[in-house]
Amino acid sequence: MPNLIAIKGSKDGLRLQLDEAADWDDLVAALRGQFSQGANFFHGAQIIVDIGERALTDEQLSTLLALMKQHGIHPESLASTTRESRNAARSAGLAARTLTRAPEPEERGDAGFITRTIRSGQLIRHHGHVTVLGDINAGGEVIAGGNVIIWGRVRGIIHAGALGDRTAIIGALELAPTQLRIADLIARAPEGGSNKYPEIAFIENDQINVEAWETYRK
Repeated sequence: MPNLIAIKGSKDGLRLQLDEAADWDDLVAALRGQFSQGANFFHGAQIIVDIGERALTDEQLSTLLALMKQHGIHPESLASTTRESRNAARSAGLAARTLTRAPEPEERGDAGFITRTIRSGQLIRHHGHVTVLGDINAGGEVIAGGNVIIWGRVRGIIHAGALGDRTAIIGALELAPTQLRIADLIARAPEGGSNKYPEIAFIENDQINVEAWETYRK
């Protein structure tokens, strides 16, 4: 099955872009699989649903909204070129955006760069790679579809490869997290405190391993 779903970022936040020509049943199946695979990434997220030129029926929209609700996803709005779909969205109590086919200059690249400490209660969620110039305090959380690099100390929760990418890595100057996650695997910091040197976490043999940067790069 071809890739029917794309997760993108824009100035308005996360955008879920759906293949406008795919069979509806195939698209729903792909969404169900993606939401399950990236459960931690999607749960609690506010997302713009971009359906392009697809004309959704009330029944199809109801199925889509129910699936998103089941996975704790909050649709911020529905973007479509068709008036029929926008009217269906408004009837369902969902904001609607007029979508044009002009290039979207606001669309961001895959990398997110944060120049501050992530404090307790704060959550950073990004579809691509994330670099943080600062610490991740206990109670702070970063969820990324790609790699996560922290130029500082990690005391909170980091989830890299949250959309299912097992090749993702987590790197930090000091790793003493509450929890590390890569794709579907979870690890906790070993007892005894952190090492005072840069480390990289990665998946090998179906488990998360942590190595000193000097060892990992060889």
